[in-house]
Amino acid sequence: MGVSDAQILWRLVRGQPRRGTLAERLQGFYGPQAAHYDAFRERLLHGRAELMERLAPKPGAAVVELGAGTGRNLGFLGERLATLGSVTLVDLCPALLEQARQRTRGLPNVRVVEADACTYRPAAPVDLVYFSYSLTMIPDWEAALRNALAMLKPGGALGVVDFYCSDVAPAPGLVRHGALTRWFWPRWFAHDGVRPTPDHLRALRGFLPDHQLSEHRAAVPYLPGLRVPYYVFVGRLAGGSVS
Repeated sequence: MGVSDAQILWRLVRGQPRRGTLAERLQGFYGPQAAHYDAFRERLLHGRAELMERLAPKPGAAVVELGAGTGRNLGFLGERLATLGSVTLVDLCPALLEQARQRTRGLPNVRVVEADACTYRPAAPVDLVYFSYSLTMIPDWEAALRNALAMLKPGGALGVVDFYCSDVAPAPGLVRHGALTRWFWPRWFAHDGVRPTPDHLRALRGFLPDHQLSEHRAAVPYLPGLRVPYYVFVGRLAGGSVS
């Protein structure tokens, strides 16, 4: 185990601060580990390349990432990034946003914004909005989803990749997780302010019936033998907005 991993694991053991605003808690948790954030989470946050491939933004598209953190997900866009009209990275944590600013220097079509995913609005409707392992960290996640949908142009797409646990009796065709999975992962993640729940996926499928969904499990660093569930969701808005 390297020094950076040990430092991050210590922060994970200590957990997210329990006092202060969400922005203050995020800064207190991620600030000391911001420089090593991406290296550790490359082994934890799976499915991000799949999400960006499914979103497949077209040249000239306007894109918003809510809960963008360090901006690492831009790397999964590959050569598409330079062709986009605009990309706005939104997050509440100054330490992670500083990493994003360093990463995106020299990219004229990328803007980094310190703002709340529940209230931020771009100046004009956009083509794509996505959450990458951020929806589970937003206490008022339904407000964030509604806000994301309100940003979209008619026919625009919303993407999410995140941890989750299934319902006890999921809808036909969806994966059913066992009782241990449904009990263990919410408790393991809660210490760090992450809330995997079936509610998010249920809401997404309700808001956007026209969607693609894949469900997976992935290894977790330093937890041998355990595999955490995650999903990749891409839904498209119909001609009107979601009320």
